[in-house]
Amino acid sequence: MTDFAARRTVMVDTQVRPNDVTKFPVIEAMLAIPREEFVPAPLRAVAYSGENLTIGEGRVLLEPRTLAKLVDGLDVQPGDLVLDLACGYGYSAAVVARLAEAVVAIEDDETMAAEAEKRLAEADVFNVATLHGNLTEGNPKQGPYDVILIEGAVEEVPSAILDQLKEGGRIGALFMEGSLGVARIGYRLNGRVNWRYAFNAHAPVLKAFTKERGFNL
Repeated sequence: MTDFAARRTVMVDTQVRPNDVTKFPVIEAMLAIPREEFVPAPLRAVAYSGENLTIGEGRVLLEPRTLAKLVDGLDVQPGDLVLDLACGYGYSAAVVARLAEAVVAIEDDETMAAEAEKRLAEADVFNVATLHGNLTEGNPKQGPYDVILIEGAVEEVPSAILDQLKEGGRIGALFMEGSLGVARIGYRLNGRVNWRYAFNAHAPVLKAFTKERGFNL
């Protein structure tokens, strides 16, 4: 029988702590949430590997290091309302839910959204509202949000999402610029979002967050 708890500890000790993730609540959340419960059954055995796991066409569960560093950089507080975009099977939402007051998790794949809701309930995570919807529209009805997390790479973040960020709020995204991936944390100050470099990482670009390609004559 696989000892997933031991693997979870090894993941934190070898992939999370050595990569400048120092906030205890983030480390505690990564230790507490059973990552193997939030991937397709054939991937349970490799759930704690240090790489992105493909969970669908063009979709990945971010490697533990990348997710932990993004969440650490976002400095999620106990009273925060968080918007989690492209939540997949719900792992990122489960981790963030241990840090925040509530999470609104959006998934544009209907099957994944239903699975995320089911798996979060089975893991006794009850402060997450899982919705099926358009990722680039977010969920303005329940906003504005203190924190926005995008679970996958982007080429750009539309203004419709940035407008849902509360003044003083933070947004974390992984920008792919050619073959280079740069994670940035954005801060909304005086109505504008200012992006700061966080670290380098890599993931497939979410289809919903690709730039429109123009035609050159």
